[in-house]
Parts: sequence; structure tokens; C-alpha cells
Amino acid sequence: MTTTRIGLVGAGGVAARHARVLSGLPDVQVAAVTDVVPQAARALADEHGARTYASVADLLDSGPDAVYVCVPPFAHGDAERAVIEAGLPMFVEKPISLDHQTASEISGRIAERGLLTAVGHHWRYLPTVERARELLAGRPIRLLAGSWLDKVPPVGWWPRSDRSGGQVVEQAAHVLDLARHLGGEVDEVYAYGNGTPPAIDGADVDGATTAVLKFASGAVGNLASTCVLGWKQRAGLEVYADGLALAFTETELVIRDDTGTVTLPCDPVSGHLGVDQAFVRAVRGEEDDVRVPYAEALRTHALALAIAESAATGRPVSPAAAHV
Repeated sequence: MTTTRIGLVGAGGVAARHARVLSGLPDVQVAAVTDVVPQAARALADEHGARTYASVADLLDSGPDAVYVCVPPFAHGDAERAVIEAGLPMFVEKPISLDHQTASEISGRIAERGLLTAVGHHWRYLPTVERARELLAGRPIRLLAGSWLDKVPPVGWWPRSDRSGGQVVEQAAHVLDLARHLGGEVDEVYAYGNGTPPAIDGADVDGATTAVLKFASGAVGNLASTCVLGWKQRAGLEVYADGLALAFTETELVIRDDTGTVTLPCDPVSGHLGVDQAFVRAVRGEEDDVRVPYAEALRTHALALAIAESAATGRPVSPAAAHV
């Protein structure tokens, strides 16, 4: 089989994780890396036997078969436009932008070219999620309760709203995507931010946010997030249907019904492996199991932006009308 050559735009922690997974797949080579910090690009490239390039244009000229765009939220846009113009399959890490306008524009360009895309909502590849969908079949969901209770990640851009978009957009989007995947679309959100940033120099994001969600199905939901801890307390989603309670994290699914409680452990690596493996197989034409193409990720992004907008304005917001 011909080796699939992957180019990486970005050389941070998430790009490094993808590089490790991709390098472990058969007949896949991380071939090219570029980053605005040349030393970071060189270190990651050296680890995987890749070449470094000074720009996205140079990387594209090297002839990769597909490109991963793994840049911070504020840096999305130009790299995606260049990959689309080159007509290459593209994997984009979430969040896909800081705002709706940029992401909507990119989505339109992708649709015009009919390009293969995927976005890194890897929770959808956890085997526990598939099990939950089986259990929920035919049962209306009544309540979804999500949480992301954590610390500030050790990167300088994260606690600044004009760089990360805030915790709901940057982190809790995983929980929101799973809520949409299981519970369907959200018609309206009403959110509050506490107005107090975490105790980090230069921080201006809310240290805590809470939101109420009204789903089109009739289900209701909520989200609680905070970044003021010194550790990761919990990130997950609870789902309640008639006679059934499910509690997700990346490491387990707890199932309770009238027969008792069962806990299914889950290796979070399975999600990381699944999302990359599915994209590579789609690039090769072997299998179509991309569960979150760019257009689908845009819907989750709109939901996260609606919560951010509601918290900032104190008004209910429809994800369809979010414009943060």
C-alpha cells in the first residue's frame, strides 16, 4: 500500500498527540511540519522523521496527501484557506475558530470544493458512546447535564478571551458536541458568567460559567464549567431518559436502570486513535467513518458561541443566530 503522507500545521501539544497516533498507524508518515515557532516545528519533525517548512505554502508545495491544522483558536483561517485552495483533505482541531463568521466562511469554501474534512471531536469515537446510543434507542431523553471542571492549561493564550474564546468554546465544546450527538440540536441557551477571571496574569475569561439549554426534542440541559482549580476535577455528561441514567467521562460510562448499576471502563486513547484512523482511512478511500466533518463541527461551535454570547449579554441566544 502506498504510504499516506501527512502535513502538520502547528507543532503544539495537540499536534504532537496526533503525530504520535499517526506515526503508529500502518503506511502513514508524518512527512512535514510547520509552525510559527521554528524550534517547535523542528523538535516535532525530528521526533517523527519529518521535514520542517517555513510556511504553510511551502508545506503544501511539498506534496502531502492530507493536512492537519492544529493551531490555537485565534490562528484559524488562513491555514484552512490555503489547504482548501490546494484541494487537499483537511483535519482541523477544535475549536475551529474564535467566531462564527470565520468558521462559516471556511465551511462554505469546503462545500464549494467538495473536500473531505474531519474535526477533532474524538469523544464520538469512544466505544462507550456507541453503547449509550444503543441503550437510548427508542427512549426519549429528558435531561442532559454537562460539566468541565478544571484548571487553566499551561499555555499563554488560553486565559485571554481574544485568543481562546473562553473555556466553553475551547474546552467544554467536547461535552457540547456529545450532548448534540445524543440529544439533538439546541434551540436556545441562557448563560451566566461569574465575571471573575482565574488568578492568572492577564486573564480575562470567566472563571466559571453556567448555562441552561433547551433542545429541539423537548429535552432540557445544563452546563457547568470552571477553570479555577489546580487539577482536573471532572469533564463529562450525564444523560437521563425514562428509566435510564447514563454518566460519561473519557474513562468510563456508568449505566443505571431498574436492574442495577454497571460501569464500563474506557481507555481515552481509543477516541484519539479512532478519530485519526477514520480520517486516514477516508483519505485512502478505504472507509467512510468520519463522524464530525467540518459542517457538523460548525453546529457544535455555534452552540458554544451562543453560550459565550449569552453569558456576555445576559440574554437568551439561539445557536442559529449566534455571532460572537
